[in-house]
Amino acid sequence: MGLAKHKNIFLIGPMGAGKSSVGKYLAQQLNMDFYDTDEEIEKRTGVEIGWIFDIEGEAGFRKRETAVIQQLVELPNIVLATGGGSILEAENRELLKKHGTIIYLEVTLNHQHHRTVNESRRPLLRVKNREEILEKLYYERAPFYEELADCKVHTDKRNIREVADEIIEWLGQKK
Repeated sequence: MGLAKHKNIFLIGPMGAGKSSVGKYLAQQLNMDFYDTDEEIEKRTGVEIGWIFDIEGEAGFRKRETAVIQQLVELPNIVLATGGGSILEAENRELLKKHGTIIYLEVTLNHQHHRTVNESRRPLLRVKNREEILEKLYYERAPFYEELADCKVHTDKRNIREVADEIIEWLGQKK
């Protein structure tokens, strides 16, 4: 498979790690198309993610997320920012592994909290005990991120360009 595996780049990691921001910049730098699973779901449904969570629950949302991932991984030459919980579904993990290079954007709980403190669009954070929820999600999901990652990049105290440059450098070494 060799080179084909590197045609698509999939960004995984918790909310607040910078997947969307880094993904957009990375796609520009590499002359690739950028997609964000959450944005695609909103485009296709015409409603915000929070509304889907309210009406269909997390299970309904995850079904939609898998359908979007199934379609997007088939596209050539893309950078895809995935939702933080997309890796919970075995099918999503298999699709990502099969169709591209997986970059884990890692962020500490402290930085994640600061980056998401004013976020009202994240359904799982519409709670009083945000830190507790972030911690629970971190410990639940981190093993999946670690297991899937072809490359891990730490994003604390780093700007979009620094993170993207590290990814581009790593990709250059892989060819």
